[in-house]
Amino acid sequence: MSRIRRVPHCSHWGAYTILVEDGQIVGVEPFEHDPAPSPIINSIREWANPARRVLRPMVRSGWLDKREKSDRRGRGREKFVPVGWDEATTLVADEIRRVSDAFGNASIFAGSYGWTNSGRFHHASSLLKRMLNLVGGFTGHVDTYSIAAGPVILRHTLGDDTACGGRANTLDTIARHTDTLVVFGAISPRTAQNEAGGIGSHMVETHLKRIVERGTRIILVSPLEDDIPEWVNAEWWPIRPNTDTALMLGLAGEIVKADRHDKAFLERCTSGADRLLRYLDGTQDGEGKDAAWAAGITGLDQQRIVELAKRLVETRSMLTVSWSLQRAHHGEQPFWAALGLASIIGQIGLPGGGVGYGYGSLGGVGSTINIGRSPAMSQFAKPIDSFIPVARISDMLLNPGGPFTYQGSTRFYPDTRLVYWAGGNPYHHHQDLNRLAEAWTRPETIIVQDPMFTATAQRADIVLPATTSIERNDLAGNKRSDFILAMQKAIEPLGESRADFDIFNAIAEKLGAADRFNEGRDEMGWLRHLYETSRDDAATRLGFEMPDFDTFWKAGYARCPVKAEHTYLAEFRDQPETSPLKTERGKIVLGSETLAKLNYSDCGPHPAWIEPAEWLGRSDPDQLHLISHQPAGRLHSQLETGAASRAMKRNGRERARVNPSDATAFGINDGQTIRIWNDRGACLATAQVTDTVRQGVIVLPTGAWFTTAGDSGIEIAGNPNVLTLDVGTSQFGQGCSAHTCLVRIEPYATDPGDAIEKYQEKLAALAAV
Repeated sequence: MSRIRRVPHCSHWGAYTILVEDGQIVGVEPFEHDPAPSPIINSIREWANPARRVLRPMVRSGWLDKREKSDRRGRGREKFVPVGWDEATTLVADEIRRVSDAFGNASIFAGSYGWTNSGRFHHASSLLKRMLNLVGGFTGHVDTYSIAAGPVILRHTLGDDTACGGRANTLDTIARHTDTLVVFGAISPRTAQNEAGGIGSHMVETHLKRIVERGTRIILVSPLEDDIPEWVNAEWWPIRPNTDTALMLGLAGEIVKADRHDKAFLERCTSGADRLLRYLDGTQDGEGKDAAWAAGITGLDQQRIVELAKRLVETRSMLTVSWSLQRAHHGEQPFWAALGLASIIGQIGLPGGGVGYGYGSLGGVGSTINIGRSPAMSQFAKPIDSFIPVARISDMLLNPGGPFTYQGSTRFYPDTRLVYWAGGNPYHHHQDLNRLAEAWTRPETIIVQDPMFTATAQRADIVLPATTSIERNDLAGNKRSDFILAMQKAIEPLGESRADFDIFNAIAEKLGAADRFNEGRDEMGWLRHLYETSRDDAATRLGFEMPDFDTFWKAGYARCPVKAEHTYLAEFRDQPETSPLKTERGKIVLGSETLAKLNYSDCGPHPAWIEPAEWLGRSDPDQLHLISHQPAGRLHSQLETGAASRAMKRNGRERARVNPSDATAFGINDGQTIRIWNDRGACLATAQVTDTVRQGVIVLPTGAWFTTAGDSGIEIAGNPNVLTLDVGTSQFGQGCSAHTCLVRIEPYATDPGDAIEKYQEKLAALAAV
């Protein structure tokens, strides 16, 4: 009689125990110390389904015949040819060597994104960069699609970006001290269920309940009513998308107009405040920024803005700003404007007061702060200085040698000949996918290393099958998690797939770098080393005792040293002269000398309202504003066919949420297939009519696997990035502008078939063996 094995594991959406019987997953149980486990844990058995897996090394037939001289437009059309691992790793090593010798290592783009696996050892992106740094380097990227414009402006105005990385006021402090909480964007379990590198305890809902119990007045500023749990009973202010900056500045202007701004705080703790004050009172441009001005832009009630401005200075007030607000054209401005408003109020550095960024955007933001050393693989020193802002991939491929700006410097795009993508799917997360498709024809060779046959893998020249985390051993942990968690192997690898470390080690061997790459350690040797390094740091630096590796591995987890009740910038507020910030004058920057000299039209010397390229304030009557947010049933495009994800779909397509008034105006019924389009592309979705969405707004989650049907080119799975605008947030930050998008909608009568089935048909045609 077989016995059920209990295997501790962790993913980005949390820790859990996998129940395995006769090599098959028969159940999943949540982590015993998690008060709010994610439902996504029940989808992980989909990783054991071979239908969408890469099961053996494969090479596009045209590339196998002609190598770098092949027809690059054959990507995604020509069939793949299976090859053995020795041939595959030889082809990869030879390509790295060829491009390095002929064009230099800057022509190798290691564009990998790190979300494919929460493990800190088999972290594909880190291991790829580790290997390439041993053989001359690569062109990489800075910042992330999730958050780029925000960290850039905060590094300039606060000296670092910790306020948006989980080091602002902790939520337990807010729950004890805050009287008025203004939520710009969201604090939602939908996004808080995930955390980069895994999470042990989902605490956002626990903290929210304590905030509610305190009687805190909570105001949600969002086009979506469900961007905070219904039981919070927040006041919903259904703002026009991408106008939060105007509301923040209007509130600040009202406070200044009433002469209630904290002049002492502005004098002691900020620099350049006079620039902002002249903008707010209208001295600069003749237009005062007050409640009436903000109401005209945001669509909100003027009197409510006046009353909130008064309350913000009369009570202990906290502003929270979601990461999503900076994923928009001029995305630097809402982060900077919130900092300006908080400075005008003058409560920065007080318990429960001030401003913080990203609460609920990831599960660990606002929770207790891990003050220990998180486990991580070294990528080694970078031999060359070559990078692009993360979302400028198409620009790089389409404009080799062209200039770009970033943080005040002008740089130049490399001549990219080789793209090596390990663990990621740009055909999910990049904007304007039809433009990306053209850019994707430019490199001579594209290598994709991934467990899944994603749309990106379909468009590769060489595909290397990696295992998922449940087919190998690893550990999870990060600076926003209070645990290090064991990720033990549950099942054997599918097909011929191999662990990422083993793949890179084999390639490194053929490049003559294996000894330096592996440092003489195998998988378990590395896991022991990474854990013990964190354990030793906790003991020697903090006096915190963690169990030894063997005890940890048996238990499946170990607690980390943490700090609770944290108030951001408390020391700076008390003594700004002796605790200066790393900014141009050691203070919070409200008026920037640097940006004044740069004279950018899209990121000036103080926070300002700048109209985005596309918004409802300049739309046609038949246009809606598209919001493409994180889905509830999966992380990005991972486990798209899992049970939690499928439950959100209809006919294999995403559901698009539409306000009843808009549905009536466009002749759309609930459950009907609709076409969503603009000049950049078109996709299909299933309409969901609901009054939780502001009129004039349509919501389509991210992550549907890019699936086209027939010659029309229409995307049938509901991938919103065929519609989004591929422009940088500004010349300064160059982040992605994923939420600045106007669209049109209409009923769609033709039956396109089930999108998931259509994807499988395409995959079978390309990769049949």
